[in-house]
Amino acid sequence: MSFSLPKICRYAAARSNLERVVMPVCHNATATIFSSSVEIDEDCQAGVVRFEFFQKPFAANIFAMHLPGKIFYTVMQSPLGPLLLAATEKGIYRLLFDTRVPVAHQDQVWIESPDHLRRCEEQLKAYFCGELRNFTLPLDLRGTPFQVKCWEALCRIPYGATCSYAELAAQVGSPRAFRAVGQANHNNPVAIIVPCHRVIGANGTLTGYGGGLSVKERLLRLERGEHTLFSVAAQSA
Repeated sequence: MSFSLPKICRYAAARSNLERVVMPVCHNATATIFSSSVEIDEDCQAGVVRFEFFQKPFAANIFAMHLPGKIFYTVMQSPLGPLLLAATEKGIYRLLFDTRVPVAHQDQVWIESPDHLRRCEEQLKAYFCGELRNFTLPLDLRGTPFQVKCWEALCRIPYGATCSYAELAAQVGSPRAFRAVGQANHNNPVAIIVPCHRVIGANGTLTGYGGGLSVKERLLRLERGEHTLFSVAAQSA
C-alpha cells in the first residue's frame, strides 16, 4: 500500500504481525500510524521508508525524514600513488589524488566498500598498463551547469590528444570564458577518467594539475605511447 506525499495518512495494522506499509518520504508531511515498532529499511529505493507493524497497535506521529545518499569509497594503490575512488549508485563520483575522505554533506554517508569500486579499479589498472583507451564507467558528475558542461567536454577530448583552455571554452559555447573553464578544470571531481590532464596552455606548456605537473606529464606520455605507468613503476622499484 502506498500513500500520496502531502496527505496525512492513517493505517490500522489489524491483519498480521508483519503488515507492511511503504510510504514515500517528503518534507513537511506527517503520517499518523498505529504501530508498536517503526524501522527504516535500507534496501528501499531512495526516498522510501518501510514501516513495520507488530502485534499491539498504538498511535504515533512520524515526521518526514530524508534518507542520506550513500557514497561508496576505497583507496587504490597506483603507479601515481594512492587514489581515492568513490561512487554513488548512479556512477563514479570522485577520483582524487588526496586520499582523505572528504567531509560528508549533511545528506551523505560515506561507506568503505572496495567491491563497489572493483570495476573502476580494474579499468584504471588497464589504462595504466596502456591497454585501455576509453573508460566505460557511468559517471555521477555534480556541479554547476557550466562546470558539468565543461567536464562533459573534457570527456570528448580523444585519447592521446590535447587542447587549450581557449579551445575548450569555444567547445562549450563560451569562447571568452577560458578562465572559468580553467577553474572548472581545477574543480574536476573525477581525475583521469574525466581527462582534464589533456588540457594544456595555448603555447603548449602543461600548466597546473591537481596531481602535480609531473603526474600530468606522465599521463600524457602514457597516452602518446611512450611508456606504460606500470612498467615505469616496476623499473623504479
